[in-house]
Amino acid sequence: MRKLTVWAFISLDGVIQSAGGPGEDPSGQFRFGGWMVPYADEAIGQHLQDLLSQPFELLLGRCTYDIFAAYWPHVPADSHSGGIADLFNSVARHVATHRPDTLDWEHSHALKGGLGDAIRALKRRDGADLLTFGSGDMVRQLLAEDLVDELRLLIYPVMLGPGKRLFGDNARARAFTLTHSAATPGGVLITRYVRNGEVRTGSFDEDA
Repeated sequence: MRKLTVWAFISLDGVIQSAGGPGEDPSGQFRFGGWMVPYADEAIGQHLQDLLSQPFELLLGRCTYDIFAAYWPHVPADSHSGGIADLFNSVARHVATHRPDTLDWEHSHALKGGLGDAIRALKRRDGADLLTFGSGDMVRQLLAEDLVDELRLLIYPVMLGPGKRLFGDNARARAFTLTHSAATPGGVLITRYVRNGEVRTGSFDEDA
């Protein structure tokens, strides 16, 4: 069975909304669009290159798909991001959408049926591991359905207050193991958490 990895930019207080720019998702009068941009550096770029060095297919929510489809097909091959663009343009993309007839980006496929059942079927199929960027609404559903195998979180040293968050109250209880962490010069913590069974509990009460 193939693995599903979620890669996300996240603030200290759990916000993921509109990390890359003001136009991504200004809903709810969110004031800090583009909050991760000042921290961009070579360390984060290298981390992304390492992540993409293994075979993968993309799993995207509709909003993130639209952002990617409007950008990556138009990146010049000789630009700084040309290598990533080549990858994103060539891999299969599985999209959670109610408008399957509007997926114009080549190699894009709409998920069919309920999200949980569609992802379970997708994970059982032969192929490369699945990689999710952004797609907050979809990721919250994946966590509720207990379908996420790995979290690659870039934790930024900012508190943003109101905004859309990665983790909802309906996330399935699950333990993860921290297998990698590193700090960038700008203070971004690059982490990798791998699924590790049930949540374990205990007590410091000697009489318990």
